[in-house]
Amino acid sequence: MRFASVVLDIPTRALDAAFDYAVPDEVRARAEGDGVGCSGGLIGCTVLVPFSHRQVVGYVVATFDEAPAGIDPARILPIARILASSAFDEPSARVARWIAREYSCPLCEAIRPFLAPGQTVKVRRADDSSPWELVCEKSGPVDERWVSLTESAADFEPRANASKQRAVLGALSQGTVRMAELSAMLPGCSATVAALQKRGVVSVERRRHVRGGEGTTLSSATASRPEHLTKGQVGALEAVAAACAAARGDVVVVDGVTGSGKTEVYLEAIERVRKSGKSALVLVPEISLTAQTVGRFRSRFGDDVAILHSRLSAGERFDQWDLARRGEAHVVVGARSALFAPLRDLGLVIIDEEHEASYKQDSAPRYHAREVAARIARERGCALVLGSATPSLESLERCRAKSWGGVSWTRACMPERPGSARLPKVRVVDMTEQFALGRKHMFSKPLADALQGVAERREKAVLLLNRRGFANFLMCRECGAVPECPHCSTSLTYHERTHTLVCHSCDRSWAIGTPGAPMRCPVCGSPYLGAYGIGTQQVETTLADELAGKGVTIVRMDADTTRGKGEHQRRLEEFDAAECAVLVGTQMIAKGLDFPQVTLVGVINADTTLKMPDFRAAERTYDLLEQVAGRAGRGERPGEVIIQTYWASHPAIQAVAAHDRDLFMSSELEERRDGNYPPYSRLANVLCWGRNESEVRRVLDGVASTLRARIEGRRGWEVLGPADCLKSRVKDRFRRHILVKAPVGEELGALLDACVREQDKPRGVNVAVDVDAYDMM
Repeated sequence: MRFASVVLDIPTRALDAAFDYAVPDEVRARAEGDGVGCSGGLIGCTVLVPFSHRQVVGYVVATFDEAPAGIDPARILPIARILASSAFDEPSARVARWIAREYSCPLCEAIRPFLAPGQTVKVRRADDSSPWELVCEKSGPVDERWVSLTESAADFEPRANASKQRAVLGALSQGTVRMAELSAMLPGCSATVAALQKRGVVSVERRRHVRGGEGTTLSSATASRPEHLTKGQVGALEAVAAACAAARGDVVVVDGVTGSGKTEVYLEAIERVRKSGKSALVLVPEISLTAQTVGRFRSRFGDDVAILHSRLSAGERFDQWDLARRGEAHVVVGARSALFAPLRDLGLVIIDEEHEASYKQDSAPRYHAREVAARIARERGCALVLGSATPSLESLERCRAKSWGGVSWTRACMPERPGSARLPKVRVVDMTEQFALGRKHMFSKPLADALQGVAERREKAVLLLNRRGFANFLMCRECGAVPECPHCSTSLTYHERTHTLVCHSCDRSWAIGTPGAPMRCPVCGSPYLGAYGIGTQQVETTLADELAGKGVTIVRMDADTTRGKGEHQRRLEEFDAAECAVLVGTQMIAKGLDFPQVTLVGVINADTTLKMPDFRAAERTYDLLEQVAGRAGRGERPGEVIIQTYWASHPAIQAVAAHDRDLFMSSELEERRDGNYPPYSRLANVLCWGRNESEVRRVLDGVASTLRARIEGRRGWEVLGPADCLKSRVKDRFRRHILVKAPVGEELGALLDACVREQDKPRGVNVAVDVDAYDMM
């Protein structure tokens, strides 16, 4: 008899290990005869097992031939049955264990990202007296029926009154037809098709329908092969080839200016990997980039590409995921969650725009895709490529050290754009000077003149403002009241189009005023409510007035306009198809997009991210400005960038203006070193929240006290707090946190997990450990 280690799907820190079960012959036969799973056996299967006098769901992470030492095999309970085919293999199981340890989460939560999309398998009961019931909600394949004529159809002659048979035969005479389409053309033909099938006149074949593979009309979604590679591209490919040959998880950071052809490097590297019979995984930071990126990869690799991202339905995600699991697709392109795709013989992992904060998961398991990808590369013996025009400080520091985590880190520089394209000229406009000259408009005179020039020359422009809505907040000019969310400690953002106040923390909204009636203060009833700050809605409205009658299409992209499925792609296609257009949006338009017709990029207010209470504020601002500046001048026409700011002397802005990263890096690294912040330390955020404020305080005080006792005398460790979060209340939950700094290389997750487990947490109080934290708000 064989035995298996099973991780129970019970998300509690108390169950931090797998449990051993016996594998009955029928269960083993089912697993090995499936032929679909990733492991070719029981590992990765979802199973039903007995535990604590009830049936629970679990995941098999290992199998072995002998019972654990000192345990009678007859006393080991058997697996009841298999609920779902294998979704991952043994190396993935090892990665899941590492995630649980590194990011301080229950092991079952670390396994869930590896499962089939849409799979929800639970055991539950209505009340204590009811029996346990198994609830399986899984996305599965969809088979379509296709109807075609057989060879016997040539000799078949329908009866004179068999009009439906004649109609069906006529429809099929042009070729195979999907049954759903045939039924639409000839209502009620199902019985006729069945009768003809019995007589051998037609055949009905079931074919797998793959959802989620729609194309795009974006002109940038093609990847024609260049005649010559640049010197930087050749050097980057050589570095990637060396990392692939080493087969130990080596990392190459492709540090290329915007428009330097990093995507071509990815395509060439994948072609080489595919020729060796291995597969490749490509991650992009924004869903808005997926259509463009997938189009480029499909233009080179055809149907060998699968797509995975959160805007697909569960069924579409399952079909694309299953293509990789069955070995029918060998290149997977997607957002963060695509990292766990069940690709076989993985040879290369690519993370584009690796500096992006969107690669950090904000719910359990709170992993960072870059770190998990590095672990996967080590487990699989493949290469990891991190590409960016603005690499993260952590990646640059590891390249400076030339190694990290037992593998080599190499930096490949690509300082030039291919062909005649050149980096755009950047102009910084000091808005204090504009104000002193009497210019109180949201567009400075240089930006307003540049926009008029774009309209006259019939070109395209991009305007960035990293704040959605019409105004940041409203304030009563009589009593000074600022409408705030009653459920969160944040002011409400005014949305003029819908006449609503919206909380961007809990997404609740309240109507205020109507098109024919003025807004009134909710405190004193005064009609004198002033709108302060600007958002993308207001920019769109003002821009429409400025360019009225000039035939300019204005497209807005932010979280409000892209809620629906496919909206990212539709709006980019609208911008691409227009003769002359301006794209207004938040940071989702700042990276990766390739439109050669864009000659102007305007940043309405560069200070929105620069003055955030976050030690990464300057780095994020530099990244955002450098990335959005790179959208200009990617074609034959020269590009221009105009940055409006009230802090023109800041090193991050000066570095973008000069296209010189060192102007920013030297001062930023010095401040990070003095404050003991990453990349010179590891940072964790321990967050506690609940409806009862005193209980939240008690629990987090206990965690902080235990932690300080454990690290006493250890150099390089620091605990800040407990303190209220910047957003001290969200969705009626009080929020407090502590920040923990530790030396680079220390294992934070296990220590913090032990400290949290020691605390007695009352019902309704939650504690989350965020290792390598990005969001401290």
